[in-house]
Amino acid sequence: MKGKLTPEPTKAELEILQVLWQHGPSTVRFVNDTLNEQKRSVQYTSTLKQMQIMVEKGLLGRDESNMKHVYRPLEEEQKTKGALLERFVDSMYNGSPSSLLIQLLGNKKASKKELQAIKDFINQLDKEL
Repeated sequence: MKGKLTPEPTKAELEILQVLWQHGPSTVRFVNDTLNEQKRSVQYTSTLKQMQIMVEKGLLGRDESNMKHVYRPLEEEQKTKGALLERFVDSMYNGSPSSLLIQLLGNKKASKKELQAIKDFINQLDKEL
């Protein structure tokens, strides 16, 4: 990965980031309620503390201009996921995207539509070379 390295988010931090990427800047209450609906039971104070830590780590920004603080991710979803995927491929597949794809398609059954999308993407990459 090139440029400034941001801290790698933990699993719990990724859950919070997913809520913010999906819904946009939000309060701790909204994030906590969404996590409780979608993922798992979590206490408000735990979500608050986690989001405060994420601000300190540089993963979130906080707007303190209103009584209720509003948090937002500091990195775009695709950039964060791309960095995590790159680290994963480097550590688990010796940097080989083809090894990852072969393993993935061997473990997960892809639909015809998904396989066609993969083929179309590979064809587009071939044209760009």
